[in-house]
Amino acid sequence: MPRLSVEDLRRKREEAASGVPSGADARKGKIVVHMGTCGIAAGAREVLSAFRGEVEKDGEAGIILSASGCAGLCSKEPTAAVELPGAPPVLYGELTAEKAKEIFVRHLQGGEIVPTHVVGTGPGWEDVPFFAKQLIVVLKNRGVIDPKRIDDYIARGGYAALAEALMGMTPEEVVEEIIASGLRGRGGAGFPTGRKWKICRAEEKTPKYIIGNCDEGDPGAYMDRSLLESDPHSVIEGMTIAAYAVGASKGFVYVRTEYPLAIENLRHAVTQARDHGLLGEGILGAGFDFDIEIREGSGAFVCGEETSLIHSIEGVSPEPGQRPPFPAQAGLWGCPTVINNVETLANVPEVLRGGADWFSGIGTSASKGTKIFSLVGRITNTGLIEVPMGISLREIIYEIGGGIPGNKKLKAVQTGGPSGGCIPSDLIDLPVDYESLKEAGSMMGSGGMIVMDENTCMVDIAKYFIQFTNDESCGKCTTCREGSEALLEILTRISEGEGREGDIELLEEFSLAIKDASMCGLGMSLPNPVLSTLRYFRKEYEEHIKYKRCPAVVCRGIISSPCQYKCPLKTDVPAYLTLIAKGRFEEALEVVRRTNPLSVICGRVCMAHCEANCRTRETGEPLAVKNLKQFLVNWEIGSGKGLKGAPPPHKKYDENVAVIGSGPAGLTAGYYLAQKGYGVTIFEKMPVLGGMLAVGIPDYRLPKHLLQMEIDFIAKAGVNIETNSPIENIDTLFKKGYKAVLIAVGAHRNRRLEIPGEDADGVIDPVAYLRQTNLREKVPSLGDRVGIVGGGNTAVDVARTAIRKGAKEVIILYRRTRAEMPAIEEEIEAALEEGVRIEYLVAPTEVISADGRLKAIKLVQMRLGERDASGRRRPVPIEGSEFLMELDSLLPAISQDPDLSFLSQGDGIDISRAHTVRVDEETFMTGKKGVFACGDAVTGPADVTTAMAAAEVVAESIHKYLRGEVLKREYRPVRPSVVVEPIKLEEEMGPVSRPKMPKLSPERRRSNFDEVELGYSKEMAMEEAKRCLRCDWEMQKLRRQREAQDITVGNDQPFHK
Repeated sequence: MPRLSVEDLRRKREEAASGVPSGADARKGKIVVHMGTCGIAAGAREVLSAFRGEVEKDGEAGIILSASGCAGLCSKEPTAAVELPGAPPVLYGELTAEKAKEIFVRHLQGGEIVPTHVVGTGPGWEDVPFFAKQLIVVLKNRGVIDPKRIDDYIARGGYAALAEALMGMTPEEVVEEIIASGLRGRGGAGFPTGRKWKICRAEEKTPKYIIGNCDEGDPGAYMDRSLLESDPHSVIEGMTIAAYAVGASKGFVYVRTEYPLAIENLRHAVTQARDHGLLGEGILGAGFDFDIEIREGSGAFVCGEETSLIHSIEGVSPEPGQRPPFPAQAGLWGCPTVINNVETLANVPEVLRGGADWFSGIGTSASKGTKIFSLVGRITNTGLIEVPMGISLREIIYEIGGGIPGNKKLKAVQTGGPSGGCIPSDLIDLPVDYESLKEAGSMMGSGGMIVMDENTCMVDIAKYFIQFTNDESCGKCTTCREGSEALLEILTRISEGEGREGDIELLEEFSLAIKDASMCGLGMSLPNPVLSTLRYFRKEYEEHIKYKRCPAVVCRGIISSPCQYKCPLKTDVPAYLTLIAKGRFEEALEVVRRTNPLSVICGRVCMAHCEANCRTRETGEPLAVKNLKQFLVNWEIGSGKGLKGAPPPHKKYDENVAVIGSGPAGLTAGYYLAQKGYGVTIFEKMPVLGGMLAVGIPDYRLPKHLLQMEIDFIAKAGVNIETNSPIENIDTLFKKGYKAVLIAVGAHRNRRLEIPGEDADGVIDPVAYLRQTNLREKVPSLGDRVGIVGGGNTAVDVARTAIRKGAKEVIILYRRTRAEMPAIEEEIEAALEEGVRIEYLVAPTEVISADGRLKAIKLVQMRLGERDASGRRRPVPIEGSEFLMELDSLLPAISQDPDLSFLSQGDGIDISRAHTVRVDEETFMTGKKGVFACGDAVTGPADVTTAMAAAEVVAESIHKYLRGEVLKREYRPVRPSVVVEPIKLEEEMGPVSRPKMPKLSPERRRSNFDEVELGYSKEMAMEEAKRCLRCDWEMQKLRRQREAQDITVGNDQPFHK
């Protein structure tokens, strides 16, 4: 093939600009299948083959089929672009061979776009948010050209910058142009590219070398790989310009051998460039000689450090070298060497083509141009993006990335790979540039950006990166080699629930020592993940160390199973589910009642925290744990034996304890105190027991005879209960001989809307309405059209009650969307089945009345605005969207407060601004000696099991107080209570959906308060229980091996510890 001159190159560009290969006919359209590594892994080869088969079957000329690199939107791979003459290109995603055939027939042959497979349309697919916010400079050829066709690259301006440099600029002018552009290294440190070139240019020693670094070893990073796969000629052109600028005649591209497609495409491109006279001797007739050799690295992370990389090319052990001298002064074989990341080099032709002023106009004052990132992790749109320097993390994550899947909260963003740091969600508006990232404790790095949601443990993240650098350390420096081992040992200990006081300080001390004493940049930056997570997530470390908690439910050394860990009562869910599956129901109930004295209640109204974290959600529906608990108590009651009584206390004490309130907190605390041997009296001001369980939850959810059965169980355990007994002064209880008092009054006082007009007749207290209904008292008439404000369980309960009381139209008004409603999902669905209507994204602003009587509610429409630091979008009023809704009654059910009117300032008990009792977080003691508080009185309205869990803790605190012991709470990792061998399934995979709960029909239940959920049958319960994945089992075996406990697993014996 003849070598090209500048004129030949210009002419070839003009010929190639048609985009049609020589001799080809594009009358009927073009198909470009994106064949990057990500696409191939997702099935792009099969898609390409299917298109090829259809083209060959079609028989007519006129359709061009080609392959290109990754288009960027990896989450939609395999992708392909289809373009008909005179029409904009259409990007199709998530393709299969069958979809490809359908697209060919309907779109290529029939001219009909297939909407179900469309990702975007138009040049650059700007209608897709993922692409719209990007600024494409380096990646301009992605998904467009065939990386194995040099003509495609030339047609889009390829090698024009090289021609301009060789024919129109001196080497010094090229260097100055790069300096003026402000281009900085894209490989990590961000050193000014032009300055590096100038240093090398000034060195007299020859030969000089150019090295293109494509040894990206950061987890989650694939920018350089994708660049070589999709546009290798841009790197070759940039290297050749750099060689001309510094006076080098030889270049090396160092690429890890794990990138076979990148190596293949680069090797092909180098050969083509040589064949066209764009590499080798006398390039473009300018008398300049330069050639490139490809060197494959074995994947050692340390080779990302420039001196280690040089040593690898030289054939010696890839260890860092002392600097100075720097490689630009004495590098490869002791000669001046410029090492640039391949992304940096791909920027060079764009700088010369557009000019330094154009390039420096992009980005910030100190960080110029664009940056490529691989956007991965807990993000909707994973992929390769190119954005201007200075763009905010918010724009990247929410506008380009599409936010966090599953409506979860953003927790952190990790940049810079193992050398970088974790940036918390409250810095979501941080500009992405070299200086801002460094100031935040991270770094730009090569461009990996890992998004983390609320289910990410920051201790585990720090441990992961330290494990990585520990494995990858070259071992030359003692501080790096031994220091990383010490960091890993401490982090492992913390993650296994064995953290010690002082571990945080040790981590900080070791980290700073490693930074100060390591030789290379990788060693100096090794502690960054630890230091950044300590800086922003110190509380999470403290929770692991002191409280033995992993808030993200990740650290398996602390968490045997997510369900048991997330249950406020720490009930051993896997154990009792397995016993149900084996038909051993009585033993299953024993496991439940070890931690739950109100199992009948919880089987009906539990919020099921365990289900929200059940790992079966990953493949189907979560296990129906609450329904299985309901089955157990139904089975027990149905057996005719009644509830099995509590065992007698092992010891009796003389002291008596008074409990104010008989809700779940009061009943639970009374039970545990009685079990410890104390005399307990619960004082309830209402005529019935159970607190909000009795007067706040309707019978159709919790039948009162079942509640009474549970209260009788508590009474038989030795708890005295007095109804119609309001407490007016706490000191009177001490005068009566009680040695400790527990305030557990619950939250019975409804919270006002605080809008004009809400005192009108027809605005009804929903808590009072439910109480009157449950006590069978006279209730106010609601009329035909009822509005209820709120999205919690109280709002749903009062809506369903209104239906049963005869209201013809019941409307719940909620200011967010259904996804944000805090009510139990099954209750929301049941309300809709019964005819309740829910109006989302509306908020009340005024109650309209006439003659003091409610006529309508003025509402404003809301929209979900900017996301706050938690990742949730704030509801924002839409200006001018107010409207009236006529109502006969309005029940504002937005929240409740505890009724603490029986407390006075002289009691010495502090009340918070939220109208709750202030207590010591560890012991639950108030400011008054001997007086404790827990449940809704402390937290505000919460759920049943949360209140019960606090009650168990406060019972232990009261016990220690009465025994004169130090009030110090002891924390231990959550462990299984029994060993139950997993059930052996005959089939590998069972159903992925839970059995549908038998219910009364909506028509039948609208007119009465009969219990809606009828409960699982024995067969349904056993089948559902078999779906348990037994997440705890491996940890149980490992722990027993470690602790050398004498336990026979198959005999289902209790743990000795």
